[in-house]
Amino acid sequence: MEEIELYLDDAKETMEKAFKHLSIELTKIRAGKASPDMLGGIQIDYYGSKSPITNVASVTTPDARTIAIKPFDRKMIGEIEKAIRNSNIGLAPMNDGELIRLSVPPLNEERRRDLLKRVKQEIEVAKVNVRNIRKDTNDAIRKLTKEGVSEDAVKVGEERVQKLTDAFISRVDETYSAKERDILTV
Repeated sequence: MEEIELYLDDAKETMEKAFKHLSIELTKIRAGKASPDMLGGIQIDYYGSKSPITNVASVTTPDARTIAIKPFDRKMIGEIEKAIRNSNIGLAPMNDGELIRLSVPPLNEERRRDLLKRVKQEIEVAKVNVRNIRKDTNDAIRKLTKEGVSEDAVKVGEERVQKLTDAFISRVDETYSAKERDILTV
């Protein structure tokens, strides 16, 4: 049925967005080496409006343990430093007046466990999102019986939604395994 196909396409697109969101959140959880993505969630008060740090400064990684932030406008260096301190990324900014350096320390065992907990929380959120999409799609497909769609077609649609859900949950689990290896590798 064409209506069922539309619901399935919509569900797949929404699940893809949930997975993409998970990937973005996981890049913010560092695994021992410096990455500009670690600053992805930090917003700077740039002349009255909130802007991502990458919009107000050049963010580079000169080596595996350092992030260098050079503001496009030198007056913003204090705002950037304040935003980094107020964020919860666990890095202390060093400001030399022109450049902010963040030194990424090697991970100790306790920090690795904490990072793994955060990863598990993000994974669980992603799974819940995918399951909620499944529920909403199945509800919408079931309502089609009132519009004259056969119960067999609805059952087939629900089975296809379940296969789609299983595929995305599997991708989420694979992502968790990869991130876990990344964090636990010394």
